[in-house]
Amino acid sequence: MAKSHSASYAAAGVNIEAGYEGVRLMAEHVKRTHIPGVLSDIGGFGGLFQPDLSGMEDPVFVSGTDGVGTKIRIAQLLEKHDTIGVDCVAMCANDIICCGARPLFFLDYIAIGKNDPHKVADIVAGVAEGCVQSGCALIGGETAEHPGVMAADDYDLAGFCVGVVDRKDIIVPEQIQEGDVLLALPSSGLHSNGFSLVRKVFDIENADLKAYVPELGTTLGEALLVPTRLYVKPVLAAIAAADVHGISHITGGGFYENVPRIMPEGYCAVIEKNRIQVPAIFRLLQEKGEIPERDMYNTYNMGVGMVMAVSADTAAAAMQALHDNGVEAYEIGVIRKGEEKIELW
Repeated sequence: MAKSHSASYAAAGVNIEAGYEGVRLMAEHVKRTHIPGVLSDIGGFGGLFQPDLSGMEDPVFVSGTDGVGTKIRIAQLLEKHDTIGVDCVAMCANDIICCGARPLFFLDYIAIGKNDPHKVADIVAGVAEGCVQSGCALIGGETAEHPGVMAADDYDLAGFCVGVVDRKDIIVPEQIQEGDVLLALPSSGLHSNGFSLVRKVFDIENADLKAYVPELGTTLGEALLVPTRLYVKPVLAAIAAADVHGISHITGGGFYENVPRIMPEGYCAVIEKNRIQVPAIFRLLQEKGEIPERDMYNTYNMGVGMVMAVSADTAAAAMQALHDNGVEAYEIGVIRKGEEKIELW
């Protein structure tokens, strides 16, 4: 390949050579994600993937896209960039499994003020780890240097995921039945939601993120930066083992916004708050910010990354499948008939 160089572009603040070095450094991370179906390596104009659709009667492709939000500021302040990519993959992959889809491939987009090849490689390492955890391939992406638009140390990250599900296996609200058991799948912490409020409450720009917090058993920065949990493999195992009627990814909007999305008209998710196992970070956030309980449940996952509606007679099988895949699910409620789509009491 001919060596590319533009002195004029460099004078404008864009370092082409740094981009090439970033691609070289991230290559080893990308290779970790390769699964059957990957037909191309990074560097081409498009990522090629040939899905294995054998055994499917009527395959449907499912896509999801998201970013990391202002949680990314915590990574920047701590100068730790190798986990934020996990959040990016999780926010997308956890969404598409809610309809029963299996993730196939992922692409990312990094906008950065000044291209630092090692920082970019660290970010992609996190993306690759998220892909490995969700069983999908990282088949492409883009790094865009934005001098004069973003500060030199600033960057943002977004991505999208594509998966597949047989049409007959798509999970839809109409499957919800009275008496279905609601299972809570524990979160790893705050995941990637509500960080504008988090940053305000803890005065992040002036806080000592490396200070140990006894209530958390770790530093504040470490507690806030814990990456979003990937539920893909455990949930797919539960779907195979049980009669799963609904899956809600608890992201921005908390319980009050996300659980109703899986509820058909005339049915209500009745959740007992005293059953929810709330981690210390949420208690500390609520106390320090004097945040009403209703707002906490309407913004954060409160320790529950996903809520799954399962038929009562297969709930034990679902919990066993989740347990076998590292998720200790527990019951938090039931589906009843009612006008409200959710009740927390």
